Amino acid sequence: MIKLCGIRRREDVMIVNEFLPEYIGMILSEGFRRTVDMNTAEELSKLVDKRIKKVGVFVNEPAENVRSAASRLGLDVIQLHGDEDGEYIRSLSVKCEIWKAVRVRSSEDILSAEKLGCDRLLLDSFVKNAVGGTGIVADWDIIKNTHISLPYFLAGGIGEDNMAAALEICPNIDLSGSVETDGVKDREKVRRITELYHSTTQKGIQI
Repeated sequence: MIKLCGIRRREDVMIVNEFLPEYIGMILSEGFRRTVDMNTAEELSKLVDKRIKKVGVFVNEPAENVRSAASRLGLDVIQLHGDEDGEYIRSLSVKCEIWKAVRVRSSEDILSAEKLGCDRLLLDSFVKNAVGGTGIVADWDIIKNTHISLPYFLAGGIGEDNMAAALEICPNIDLSGSVETDGVKDREKVRRITELYHSTTQKGIQI
């Protein structure tokens, strides 16, 4: 499965509707380069093809804000990218899936996150003072050598040059910067990476 994150313009939605990734992500916490305000997010959500699931990305957001956004936008998934713990996750009381992003430094980071009560993990690179979206490749050796029981997405610096290697680790990939030009989603890059994904998986990568 492909998740295209950082959707923030009408043009981005037109691109994803053409190539139909399984998920799209919108950054709904303030203070990040790809943040979208709630009014814009609501407008974009109405345009997204119904076959695509919508992910709201939050960073240390008050639980009531997350619940409100999930209802208002009809989110399929809440992705938590901050320091949220198990108590916070239980307090959300939402019907959609909850994913927890992990900035991987060790196997213990992954195994601890599995205990929080989320539905899926998103395994990203660890960069000091950054919560994600850095374009830095995660430590794949740690991920490969950890017995991970929850389903997960692989994130962090995945592009055309390392797509095949990423898919050998995990068939679910999260993309953002690698499909952008000058900070905005690029239709041609999305087309190429989507076609590469499908051609690679059809050659024997098990999904």
